[in-house]
Amino acid sequence: MSDALDMPLGPLMVDIAGETLDASDRDLLRHPQVGGVILFTRNYRDRAQLGALVAEIHALRSPRLLVAVDHEGGRVQRFREGFSALPPMGEIGARAVEAPGDALAAAREQGRVIAAELSACGIDLPFAPVLDCDRGVAAVIGDRAIAADGDTIVALASAFCDGLIDGGGMAATGKHFPGHGGVTMDSHEALPEDPRSLQELRTSCLAPFAAMIRRGIPSLMTAHIRFPAVDGQPVTFSRRWLDEILRGDLGFEGVIVSDDLGMGAAGVIADPAERVAAAHAAGCELILFCNDRTATERALDTPLPAVSRAASARLEGLQARAIDISFPSHPEPSE
Repeated sequence: MSDALDMPLGPLMVDIAGETLDASDRDLLRHPQVGGVILFTRNYRDRAQLGALVAEIHALRSPRLLVAVDHEGGRVQRFREGFSALPPMGEIGARAVEAPGDALAAAREQGRVIAAELSACGIDLPFAPVLDCDRGVAAVIGDRAIAADGDTIVALASAFCDGLIDGGGMAATGKHFPGHGGVTMDSHEALPEDPRSLQELRTSCLAPFAAMIRRGIPSLMTAHIRFPAVDGQPVTFSRRWLDEILRGDLGFEGVIVSDDLGMGAAGVIADPAERVAAAHAAGCELILFCNDRTATERALDTPLPAVSRAASARLEGLQARAIDISFPSHPEPSE
């Protein structure tokens, strides 16, 4: 670690192109605005290569950069060869109807396996679980959602989070606040709108997020969705949603992670630097910008306030084995 740059973690989480770092990657990851790296299938050949890549990323900075991956099971599992084949969480949720105890055990085991396998390769953070209610209309969510019923979501998500801690001391990131399950449009392509009022959301899609906040979930990812009855800005760019509702009303004290600002829905703000500035001003502390190096480099030019040691420490708390909380005992989902 003698050559590692000593600087606080910045607010941007970026991607890299391949299975190893090149000189341009190293320069990017040493930028003071960067705080982490998100990996994709293109970054994986086998477990030995992945471990070496993560170790090199970690050696660049002190404190080390966060390394994260979308690894839920089912359709969203970036690493497959050499990793356990995991079912979608909706499949586990379906078991809760007839065998709630078995479903709880399966959810915990899913979290344990994910954490054990990822942490063995040095990865800090899986972006999971999905807390969206399955309302049967969002194809992009589909069986990624645990269930339609909020109580079942909370029970199984809590068991999953316990498994993450057991398997590798890993933090959970609940997504996509305040709920992506009520829209048909895919936010990867364009900006969805959900017409429901805040009161309607509180008694439906928002309820699992509120419950998981009370249980101590350490990070939440925003949805790129506009709820015009609540605020004219999409959630990721909305102080109303992130500061007033999430921080204020719901009392969330963890890390707010943006969904990828390279997605189509985030393109309602055309300039990448302005996107980052808007997300940061709204309250996002870890801002994903992926799959467009030119736009990412433009985003790094964003004049953000200096990163405080306190903010950096909150991000450091998401590193694997930094998590020591246990979720409160949770009732079995109703039969």
